[in-house]
Amino acid sequence: MLKSSLTAAALSVAFASAVLAEGVTHHVAVHVNDGDPKVMNMALNNVQNLTRYYESQGDSVVVELVAYGPGLNMLLDGRSPVADRISVMSLEMDNLSFAACGNTHRKMSEKAGETLALLDDLAIVPSGVVRLIELQEEGYAYIRP
Repeated sequence: MLKSSLTAAALSVAFASAVLAEGVTHHVAVHVNDGDPKVMNMALNNVQNLTRYYESQGDSVVVELVAYGPGLNMLLDGRSPVADRISVMSLEMDNLSFAACGNTHRKMSEKAGETLALLDDLAIVPSGVVRLIELQEEGYAYIRP
């Protein structure tokens, strides 16, 4: 009986070690609704830091940054104070995606009298708020710098 218990315990430890060795994939939603460049940079710092941390642990992370309201300026071509940084991060980090709120984009474009150009390689979602809800319902952790 003791031998079979020890064998079962050893198998449990071996199985747990194998699972840990494979790593875990974390999912994170980052919310930016502030037009302050400091907040935008803080959000990008958060993305870099959490990616670096999880990768150092043998894990991976999928990050979606959702911008709406004044935070959409982060993703507007010609207006973004962090456009260069986003461009570099987009090339270096295949785990990162950006979502622009369609409601905010439409309203800002109407106010400007023209369709405002967005940065390359990002998705327009119908509603930034709804997208954040969807991500949380899918199990994404929520971060707001």
